Amino acid sequence: VQLVESGGGSVQSGDSLRLSCAASGLTFSNYRMGWFRQAPGKEREFVATISRGGVRTYYADSVEGRFTISRDNAKNTVYLQMNSLKPEDMAVYYCAADQRSVGPMTRGRVDYWGQGTQVTVSS
Repeated sequence: VQLVESGGGSVQSGDSLRLSCAASGLTFSNYRMGWFRQAPGKEREFVATISRGGVRTYYADSVEGRFTISRDNAKNTVYLQMNSLKPEDMAVYYCAADQRSVGPMTRGRVDYWGQGTQVTVSS
């Protein structure tokens, strides 16, 4: 199984970025997908998740209204559109796959992780 993130980069506060995560080696539509992030010196934290069919989404309070998660099951890809970026959003962003369909998506319940992509936001 491989989850490969792309789209990270360096932006200024208020800018936007779109992250992508291409999955292979698994039946993508059988997995709830999500994004986590980890800032230096901090624990990896949940950002957003999307259900297998893409109908249900859930966000961390810190990104609600600014970030949008979506998926294309035909392309085995999940996206994270990040708008109005803030310096506190700066972190390595990780794609995650979880075969469970209910309950919160926590670090301990993730079946597969991507390698991460860096997002840097300057004020």
